[in-house]
Amino acid sequence: MPNHLASENSPYLLQHAHNPVDWYPWGEEALNKAKTENKPIFLSIGYAACHWCHVMAHESFEDEETASFMNEHFINIKVDREERPDIDGIYMQATISMTGSGGWPMSVFLSPDLKPFYTGTYFPPVRRYNMPAFKDVLTGLANAWQNDRDEIVKVGEQVSSHLRHQAKNQASDSTLKEHLEAIANTIKSSYDWGYGGWGDAPKFPQAMAVDFLLHHSVANKSEEYLKLIHHCLQAMSRGGMYDVVGGGFSRYSTDSQWRVPHFEKMLYDNALLVRAYLHAWQVTKEPAYKRIVEETLDFIAREMTHEQGGFYSSLDADSEGEEGRFYVWTLEEIRDVLKDDSEFFEAAYGITAKGNWENKTVLQRALDDASLAARFKLNLEAVPAKLAESHSRLLSVRGSRIRPVTDDKVLTAWNGLMLAAVAESARVLENKDYLTLATRNAEFLLSALRPGGKLHRTWRNGKTSNEVFLEDYSALILGLLEMYQTDFDNKWFLAAKELADEMIERFSDPEGGFFDTPNDGEILLIRPKDIQDNATPCGNSLACEALIKLAAFTDEGKYQDIAEKSLTLITDFVLRYPLGFARWLSAAENAQGSMKQAAVLGDAKEKIFESMIKSIRAEYRPGLVIAASSHPIKENAPALLKDKNLISNKSTAYVCEGFVCKQPATEISLLIEQLNH
Repeated sequence: MPNHLASENSPYLLQHAHNPVDWYPWGEEALNKAKTENKPIFLSIGYAACHWCHVMAHESFEDEETASFMNEHFINIKVDREERPDIDGIYMQATISMTGSGGWPMSVFLSPDLKPFYTGTYFPPVRRYNMPAFKDVLTGLANAWQNDRDEIVKVGEQVSSHLRHQAKNQASDSTLKEHLEAIANTIKSSYDWGYGGWGDAPKFPQAMAVDFLLHHSVANKSEEYLKLIHHCLQAMSRGGMYDVVGGGFSRYSTDSQWRVPHFEKMLYDNALLVRAYLHAWQVTKEPAYKRIVEETLDFIAREMTHEQGGFYSSLDADSEGEEGRFYVWTLEEIRDVLKDDSEFFEAAYGITAKGNWENKTVLQRALDDASLAARFKLNLEAVPAKLAESHSRLLSVRGSRIRPVTDDKVLTAWNGLMLAAVAESARVLENKDYLTLATRNAEFLLSALRPGGKLHRTWRNGKTSNEVFLEDYSALILGLLEMYQTDFDNKWFLAAKELADEMIERFSDPEGGFFDTPNDGEILLIRPKDIQDNATPCGNSLACEALIKLAAFTDEGKYQDIAEKSLTLITDFVLRYPLGFARWLSAAENAQGSMKQAAVLGDAKEKIFESMIKSIRAEYRPGLVIAASSHPIKENAPALLKDKNLISNKSTAYVCEGFVCKQPATEISLLIEQLNH
């Protein structure tokens, strides 16, 4: 018999619809039942691609005896953290506060008034890993609820009071402007020069930190951080973390060398990493970075895109009940597929009969191109092509394997991040296929996720969720601004501005910044306001970045004022924990008043008009927004274009900075000179 999750739309919740646990989705029915029956709530939070969520489900939630006890003593609620980041965020704070760490699956026990009194993550079915057995946890808490209720109420109130206090962000008197160089140095000082990246295993890609260092380097015309950036991007893209056969990055590395990943692939990681590699290619012109961008976007188009244009959320780590099975190889399989080319490929990846992980091989480069060329007496230019041919043959064979499950829900926030990556890649790489991919995605988001003009967070099988969050607005606004700067269709700019005004109205906090939930949203334990960038940039940092760019497009000072006030919320934190605020740092670079604006007018069919736009795009210019239009300018164009005229009836570019426009340029050389000074 299915439980109350059977009619849900989330793939994660549907995975649990036939558990013997009488699961409920989060909602009035379950919450009222807890109050009526005076039972504690067991809140289990996870997501579809979460390996340890699957493990706990198999060990405990599919066990009849455990389920029977849960059903008797608790109201059991399942939440997909990707659908409800508000609930996840509140109770993750509680879990970290009570245990010192957090993660998924997240296991939280609440009183009927939603106050947490006991928290944890994965619990094994028997005592192991220095953890209590899940059954013992359940028994102990059921007993405490019956016999020591006062203590539970006391703990719940203490934790709730702590969460309310945490939610009050204090603005700082100082600004980040004078600290950005020191912050960049702090990030550099903690870098792992041995293996690349930051921190120990498990090691996560820090795409936003890399992007900030690139932004900072370009803004200050400095090459100080380029060696670090090159080292980091090379380390992550050698394989293991990066899928050399099919493109795309896994969630994180289980070791410090980026070799054995946690094999789930998340849309947001790939969106953030594509932009980091794209910007690095623009700065360094390293061919491998361009290849990584193209392979990753080709993977997204091939495996992560709905036929109507939305991008899927994730691919599971597991297939056929084993983590990573879809991605790993044996020496025999390699030789069978590659035949005479196998020796070359084995040398490239250091493949041996015993493998490098559980008697299988996770592909990671052992020899660089130069070493391979010398060993096999090849021209250096021939090596990438020869490897690409082998990758293609392996991908074809891998396609016949049983695929990991796809979480096919479409999330507005994550789609906004990927839209920005695809749109920017389309113009920088001059790739029409990527422009088509981006256009279809933008149109899908503005129709399927915004029916009747009302934005929603999730879409799946034609159904949208009721909820929407700050990050959905802010990420989509940024994606639409990238779309506008790619094809200069005013509809993208108009939608971005409309959404920004709506975001300000629905999410603003008078104390500065934004709440994560709208003013007409569900009332929870607290109204969350996350200001820290985690695996994804927080809604507040994205909103700050979006408003700074909108101010440059519109000359409306209100956007800049709100953004600058938001930045005062994080000054004290970022000086201590810069990696936790990396997306904010890129916004702070632009908030210094160093944003440049370029307005290009002319005949779209004229070569000089195209050449002007192309020259602007030829370099990585993170502190620039560009608007372009044929003449005469349409009524609904960005204000940046208004009151600008052609000079001598020629295509003309205007470069402005700090409320001052330079001499109108009708020659490419003058335009480039103005952009570079």
